[in-house]
Amino acid sequence: MPHTQQATTHSPAEILRLSPVQQAPNGICYASSGEVNISTDELQRMVGAVPPPIAAVLTRKAFYFVPLTVADGDQTLIADRYDVLLSDRAICHRNLTLGDAQCVFISTRLMDDRFSVAFEFYINVAHAFAEQTGFSQDFADLVWKQATDKVKGETSLDASELRKIVTSTAPEAEKARQEYFETTFADSIAIYLLSLYLDVDYYELRERDYPLLAPPALAERLRKVNELFPAPRGFEFNIFYKRRPEQR
Repeated sequence: MPHTQQATTHSPAEILRLSPVQQAPNGICYASSGEVNISTDELQRMVGAVPPPIAAVLTRKAFYFVPLTVADGDQTLIADRYDVLLSDRAICHRNLTLGDAQCVFISTRLMDDRFSVAFEFYINVAHAFAEQTGFSQDFADLVWKQATDKVKGETSLDASELRKIVTSTAPEAEKARQEYFETTFADSIAIYLLSLYLDVDYYELRERDYPLLAPPALAERLRKVNELFPAPRGFEFNIFYKRRPEQR
């Protein structure tokens, strides 16, 4: 069996020094380093799907697409290529503050497909945006109506758990409501951005730990996000429903 050389690892600070950041037309700063599994053109399109009003909020934040982000105790290491010996300690992403910048290191080889890499990126973008701006009241009104109408499912495990609290008589219900709205807002933005970049089959978003939000309810949320943040030039937002066999 041929000997396989172990991947070289770098500190995050070394990656910043070795990998020049570029700024997309929408304003997002990003870079790639090592043997990533996505082409330069695809990376540009992935980043370019973020509408400028969202990108404008992400100041002093840079996204680094790397093969593997490895958790080594309290330290973070970046591998220059995929290494099975490091994959068990690899994490999807790591947020670090280095100097006056916030850096997000996203593992592209741990997930190894466009859908997963893009969704990881958009989740980080969406939650960073919502943390800075809060949620849209129009969006919150829609989500609250769906919750009180007992529409099935949610957009993430966090949203599902928070919804149980805010629709209960627990003392913390009122306090948790704002976090619930912010979480669902970020979730919906992430799914919306993913749908601009790729044709998404809704059920590809399924998780075991919670039921997915009913498709018509998610469609309402995504349309509201699209109203707030229209698709950038070169991208389109559409929702299509599959017909049941008996309807054809």
